Amino acid sequence: MIDFKEFTLDNGLRVIVHEDHTSPMAVLNVLYNVGSRDEEEAHTGFAHLFEHLMFSGSKNIPVYDEPLQRVGGENNAFTSPDITNYYLSLPAQNIETGFWLESDRMLELAFSENGLEVQRKVVVEEFKQNYLNQPYGDVWLKLRPLAYKEHPYKWATIGKDISHIEEATMDIVKAFFRKHYSPSNAILVVAGNVTFERAKELTEKWFGPIPAGERYERRIPQEPKQTEPRVLETSADVPLNAIYKAYHMPSRTHEDYYAVDLISDILGRGKSSRLYNRLVKEQKLFNSISASVSGSIEPGLLIIQGKLNEGVDLQEANAAIEAINQELIDQCVDEEELNKVKNQAETSIVFSEIELLNRAMNLAYSKLLGDTNLVNQEGEKVQVVTPEDVQRCAKQVLDPNNCSTLLYKAEKKKVAEPVAEEA
Repeated sequence: MIDFKEFTLDNGLRVIVHEDHTSPMAVLNVLYNVGSRDEEEAHTGFAHLFEHLMFSGSKNIPVYDEPLQRVGGENNAFTSPDITNYYLSLPAQNIETGFWLESDRMLELAFSENGLEVQRKVVVEEFKQNYLNQPYGDVWLKLRPLAYKEHPYKWATIGKDISHIEEATMDIVKAFFRKHYSPSNAILVVAGNVTFERAKELTEKWFGPIPAGERYERRIPQEPKQTEPRVLETSADVPLNAIYKAYHMPSRTHEDYYAVDLISDILGRGKSSRLYNRLVKEQKLFNSISASVSGSIEPGLLIIQGKLNEGVDLQEANAAIEAINQELIDQCVDEEELNKVKNQAETSIVFSEIELLNRAMNLAYSKLLGDTNLVNQEGEKVQVVTPEDVQRCAKQVLDPNNCSTLLYKAEKKKVAEPVAEEA
């Protein structure tokens, strides 16, 4: 159970305070309700670009990291299709430094041409290194637009095309900031060795004067129901053939979300899962295989991915996956197998609450989903899933007509033969 109290500033900033006086540390977590789904298709990658720009100096603080490091703190951030999350931790007695830093960059960034150019180069290099020049790195650049035809989940968080970041102008960057980075579009969590009264006092002092900004109203096209299988074949210089299968599933707040999450665990969580037992251990078709869910706020994906053993045919391996999926559709899972994955899921929830920072992040995300107390209800929601729920959801989600399959073929580069020298 994570205890918390909440309040909202006049400018719309939603604030959650979680006291933990067993820790000498304090955490500030700022979740902005903006991700790659909020981008225009001609200007993608901006949510991720801003994750970098937010460390390039703000209106009154030229270098974000230096003041934080001087008081023993550290920070980081991440971007997803749904959110951009910034967090810092520091000794609790220095917590006001965190309020100063986070409020100043919410107020306004420095917006220098040099800062934009530096971060643009960093992001472009990240795009090349992690997505273009790494084995299997382009999987999500190919699989997302295969699975999604209308919804902006069809491009990766890094962006749809590297040119969108290369050609980003200061005007577009400023407009993105003003649209999304405001108190009314943010959730602040203060956690650790701090009282509610002190947290509220500091929040009002540092964040209260910031203008609310215009409330962003999200208008995102809904993805039409997929009615036939989609298959894309690609090849690259990678070690092994691979298969990636994406099935549309309910949103994070849908009542069936937990049942589908458990389906992914039954299929591919760990070495005791169905896919691993059958296809890696017994049939030896795969070198590795797993299943997971994207956890997206809007309707997301159940993903099965695996790398084949040498000499195994891609079509044979794909058919083997679908045969195991069909068993979940045709037969009710027994209580023992379901209880095993339920307990695994609940254990993961409990472990996620050990770290103070994780508690802060979970509180912010639950608030975004509509109810902060969801953070304390997830274990119960997992445990009430029945075998009948699993089979009903399997019939809907694991339907082959609901599947997009990427067949990734290993194609070794030919090494040029040395040219014989003339005598």
